[in-house]
Amino acid sequence: MNPNTPTVVPERGAAVLNRQRPQDSKSASDGSTPARKSRRLVTTVLVVAIATGLGLGFWGLSRQLAPELTSLPMSTSENDSPLVQQKSIAVLPFADLNDNTGHGFLADGVQGDVLRALSMIADLKVISGTSVNGYAPAKPRNLPEIAEALGVAYVLEGSLREMRDKLRITARLSDARKNSSIWEETYELHAADVFSIQSEIVQQIIAHLQVAITPKEQAAISERPTKDVAAYGLYVRAKALIETVALNGQIQERLSEAINLLEQAVVRDPSFYLAYCQLAAAHDYMYFFGLDHTPSRLAAADTALQSVVRLRPDAGETHLARANFFYRCYLDYNRARAELALAQHGLPNNSQIFELAGYMDRRQGLWNESARSLERALELDPRNFFMLQQIALSYQEFRQFGAMAAALDRALALTPGDTDTRVTRALVDLEWKADPRPLRETIGKILVEDPASAPNLAAQWFYVGVCERDEAAVAQALAAMPPTGISIDLNFPRSLCKALAARFRGDAAAARAELLQARAEIEKTMREQPNYAPGFSVLGLVDAALGRKEDALREGRHAVELLPVTKDSIDGAELVKYLGVIYAWCGEKDLAVKQVGATLRIPSTLSYGNLKLHPYWDPLRGDPTFEHIVADLAPQNRSASDLISNRNATLSIER
Repeated sequence: MNPNTPTVVPERGAAVLNRQRPQDSKSASDGSTPARKSRRLVTTVLVVAIATGLGLGFWGLSRQLAPELTSLPMSTSENDSPLVQQKSIAVLPFADLNDNTGHGFLADGVQGDVLRALSMIADLKVISGTSVNGYAPAKPRNLPEIAEALGVAYVLEGSLREMRDKLRITARLSDARKNSSIWEETYELHAADVFSIQSEIVQQIIAHLQVAITPKEQAAISERPTKDVAAYGLYVRAKALIETVALNGQIQERLSEAINLLEQAVVRDPSFYLAYCQLAAAHDYMYFFGLDHTPSRLAAADTALQSVVRLRPDAGETHLARANFFYRCYLDYNRARAELALAQHGLPNNSQIFELAGYMDRRQGLWNESARSLERALELDPRNFFMLQQIALSYQEFRQFGAMAAALDRALALTPGDTDTRVTRALVDLEWKADPRPLRETIGKILVEDPASAPNLAAQWFYVGVCERDEAAVAQALAAMPPTGISIDLNFPRSLCKALAARFRGDAAAARAELLQARAEIEKTMREQPNYAPGFSVLGLVDAALGRKEDALREGRHAVELLPVTKDSIDGAELVKYLGVIYAWCGEKDLAVKQVGATLRIPSTLSYGNLKLHPYWDPLRGDPTFEHIVADLAPQNRSASDLISNRNATLSIER
């Protein structure tokens, strides 16, 4: 992992959830990012009260952000569910009835391609794959409950079994409200003919639901993805990796594997349009998340995109790919929005269009517009947890920890075993009340339940250990830490984490040795990525710790100049915050205190708990102004909301 990547939470600059800070979600997140799973990962159900019956409407956030939105719809009942549109469907995962056969990937492929084809039809509401993939075929399905949760009238199920040299595919279309089948068919065919069956299933659904379809839509859904079944298998595997990067701390490894698979697929079939779309997306994410922010990665993203444009210049997915590229690789919001407008014509049911718009809104500081866009995305993808994480992130940015906690509690009611949600809910107490115990205890419980989860917990484990000044916990977190490092607002190489641990415990010699190693790693990265703002911020921290004051101040300020809040309200705010740390470590106390105040006047992740507990701020302890700021943030005295004045939003005091 690039040691200098921005926060990795899809909309924090990157998107993993490893503290992700990806995106944008299954859509790969806005990256606000990939590795920020630790503190930024905020899995919640803020916006889908209407969609999932969890009782906390996203318009509640809109109300707090702007009083003029109070007249807009808001869920008020815990039993609210999405309005059911007559022509609406959820395509559930197909059951793979094989035992480790060579065509096991086809079950996922059939479901995915049927869903993709249906989503191109404007006369039909289709729920996105992220929301349906949780309904595993191995578990009993209550179709009326599923339909109510997703807001659909019909459900498609199916299965695939390999029989000697043939496949047997079964598909069943049900009226989920009545729990009754209205069409069912079993097909026996050779694997090479699987794409014709997918088209047949789509046509049957169109006929039985009496869906109106235009000639252009008919042509689009009749196109076969590839003639090469092996290439198709590589594509399906890669697509699954890309869709789950936001749910896994190993984002760089997953993206790299996906790129390798897709490159094999397009070698086998140079006209494989969908494989090029996924390849372009994977390169975009590597660049956006800061995992590889080099010119060569940018060129690879551009090359893949040119293949997409060459094969289908006017397709909706081409315009969506261009929008992703302009946003993630250049932060060119205007060109990205223009492409999204074109994409929507060909992809009327694609939630990623509204999701991406919402992430861009937020990076531009348009918080209320972001709320509207994400609400629309969630109508089509009500159980997209990455998107929900990003919505909850908005509460964290405004230090609305009461709302954040309530949302996470509702998320846990839906998925009580979700590790990331449990950790993030425990983190709320540290950030809000300076109480690290829930986070420490939650991490301990998860490690007992699943020791293999240690690498994914390393960032949070390190953070809470440092805040508690617990040398044993810090050492254990370092031992579990991936060699590529972790994301702590910014991505830190492992050597820098070891240096910080030594510095905080007072071991100057060990700290200096690790700092010199970290500096060599980061300098190499910056030679390859000379305009990467978060890298300069991390380099500034290292130089401040080494006593290279002038270099540190220049680097920290340069980072803020390269990526100001006006260009990126998420990662830009992190650079503003870390400039305060650099000032503090350089002995510029007055500048550091002013920088803390400036950071608290904008949406950011700076919190009472962080200021109260983290060793970052030790040089400022005892300063009257700093101590007054910290005391004023304490929840029993004054809501953090009172300290924030934002040009786009006015917050109410937490209740």
